[in-house]
Amino acid sequence: MYNNLAVSGNSGPKVRSDCQMELELKDEGGIVIELKSKVQVLYGESIINQCREILSFFGITNAVLKINDTGALPFVISARLEAVIKQLVDTDTEFLPEIYKENKLPSKRDRFRFSRLYIPGNTPSMMINAGLHSADGIILDIEDSVAPEKKDEARILIRNALRQINFYGAERMVRINQGERGLKDLEFVVPHYVNLILIPKCESVEEVKSIEAKINELKHIHRLDGDIFLMPIIESAAGVEMSYDIARSSDLIVAMAIGLEDLTADLGVARTKGGMETQYARTRIVNAAKAAGIQPIDSVFSDVSDMEALRMNVLSSKALGFEGMGCIHPRQVPVVRQGFAPQPEEIEKSLKIVMAYDQARINGLGVVALGTKMIDQPVVVRAQRIVDLAIRLGLLPDDWKNSVPNKTE
Repeated sequence: MYNNLAVSGNSGPKVRSDCQMELELKDEGGIVIELKSKVQVLYGESIINQCREILSFFGITNAVLKINDTGALPFVISARLEAVIKQLVDTDTEFLPEIYKENKLPSKRDRFRFSRLYIPGNTPSMMINAGLHSADGIILDIEDSVAPEKKDEARILIRNALRQINFYGAERMVRINQGERGLKDLEFVVPHYVNLILIPKCESVEEVKSIEAKINELKHIHRLDGDIFLMPIIESAAGVEMSYDIARSSDLIVAMAIGLEDLTADLGVARTKGGMETQYARTRIVNAAKAAGIQPIDSVFSDVSDMEALRMNVLSSKALGFEGMGCIHPRQVPVVRQGFAPQPEEIEKSLKIVMAYDQARINGLGVVALGTKMIDQPVVVRAQRIVDLAIRLGLLPDDWKNSVPNKTE
């Protein structure tokens, strides 16, 4: 009846925390499992029992399963086996691991998005401890970092990761693919409490509306409450010119990012550390995002070995008005977070402005003065935002007014 063979997962000398599954369906002979594992002595029996349970769940009673394991966690084993089964069996059934209650927590529209760490969606070894790097967001990427022939199995792995990985408070993000493939990606992440969807190479309002409609459809089917936010990524000349319309095309959009690698390719120019070739595009994205009331997010910095150049790039980005940046390596996260956080001199100046404003109100004055300088209302508003941000980041105590006397002197 059957003579089908399929493979999923990864193996090789540099692969860790993963497994490769080879499944062949048979007409008879029951279930035969051949396991080769670096943790066989400790966990071999547990792995075999888990695989038998999953095969039984999908109604498979006769098969040979060969497993090459390099220390995969149960959620990875489950994803790899489900992926290989679905290459051979036409089924929409899902074998879902238990979800940690912390992974059901919603996000907030105005939360910090200083740093977002990209994690390839088919590489579990990079997923497992991603939250320990203290990025504001973890992006499980199913687009550029996953080969086309691996995208189906990556979807299942990302689904399981959303349920099982400890994100340590980071916003749970997924970058989907373009077009119909991206809409299919949503079916694997929306029901599992993803916080934010990144829309790659976005060029039109219609793309955003299509994704928004699909999210709403899936939320209705699965009876989900709460918002799933959107972050379009502008990566082409056409996208730059449409950026304002895109930024205000949905109430679910909380941020808009720019992707400079694809943009420079589209422009036909080389990307440089100085960034003059993308100055127009970056400032336009910032202006469009600010006009729409959302966060502008800068592109990744591709040289993971040059921390000083990264630091300078962050300062330049912040000066343009960006409020965050993508990271492609964990070592970039602290540099980016520190760069976008309020600096000591910014905090000190803002404290003086806010206290001067408070004193002016107490005295019934309609104008605010700091020393010999008059302070405009927009300056006061910006200063208050920096103070609020410093408090939320733990850089100032809530009762700072009692702990920093005479700041207006």
